[in-house]
Amino acid sequence: MSHPPIVIYTKFGCGFCFRAKRLLDEKGADYTEHDITMGGPKREEMLERAPQARTVPQIFIGETHVGGSDELAALERAGKLDALLEG
Repeated sequence: MSHPPIVIYTKFGCGFCFRAKRLLDEKGADYTEHDITMGGPKREEMLERAPQARTVPQIFIGETHVGGSDELAALERAGKLDALLEG
């Protein structure tokens, strides 16, 4: 079974990024991390995908823009994260 791709945009030393990655790791989820600490094309990509995003992490599961660490944790508390990760 194929799971939707997970992309997380992060910055070095970001505690919220660490928390989000830890939750995804606990779920056994494979994700692609893009460090945008120094800006560059991946930061531009993040802003194209989520124009309102000004903070990190920004998390995408498939085509769904989850948002940040708090939104990811809220999905987990609501019991909705597993279904999203499964596709």
